[in-house]
Amino acid sequence: MRVVSLVPSLTEAVAATRRELLVGATDWCSHPHDLDVVRIGGTKNPDTQRITELAPDLVIANEEENRAPDLAALRAAGLRVLVTEVRTLEQAFAELRRVLVDGCGLPSPGWLAEAEDAWRRLEPPTRRIAAVVPIWRRPWMVCGRDTFAGDVLARLGVGNVYAGHPERYPRVPIGELNAAEAELVVLPDEPYRFTADDGPEAFPGLPAALVSGRHLTWYGPSLREAPEVIGEALRAARR
Repeated sequence: MRVVSLVPSLTEAVAATRRELLVGATDWCSHPHDLDVVRIGGTKNPDTQRITELAPDLVIANEEENRAPDLAALRAAGLRVLVTEVRTLEQAFAELRRVLVDGCGLPSPGWLAEAEDAWRRLEPPTRRIAAVVPIWRRPWMVCGRDTFAGDVLARLGVGNVYAGHPERYPRVPIGELNAAEAELVVLPDEPYRFTADDGPEAFPGLPAALVSGRHLTWYGPSLREAPEVIGEALRAARR
């Protein structure tokens, strides 16, 4: 089995299960750090010719992270393309099993069972703290409806103020964000790299939780530690 991954979190998932299957991955596939495979460009601009030349048995992709025309080009070249859709935690677990077991022909890995158990042990929150969740600035963009990050945060006691917005990642002026009556701002370090010096200052008087984007938005082995890692960041912001 030869696999090309167009999604960083799926690259990590395959690598943690059977690394030798991977023959290609995007420039953004940063985990594991020592992954030695052919780099085939970005998630939005993969080199479809280079992927075809690698002759993979399977290309794994995501309906949100990858562009339909690129996936169509790969299929037209005769490649098998498995496209995931992940908007909730339960969907993430199901899609990971589909990629690894159905797609790659592997046994369901131990790390996946550990991740499911880590989230199953969580006590349901008694209330949710209203929060805005920016993912970009210049222009400001936030998590809106139907997002994986929103579902993860909801399970940890954070309610997304824009969960009812008609768009999944709406552009919202900073003035509107500050007038949204949030109790917290959650600032991940990807896709925009928010830091203590870049982001919190735009929300005066509002506690800011600086969280690991990999633990908030990736679906893979990082889900094992995500409840603890994100939970601690949220607690630290409100101390």
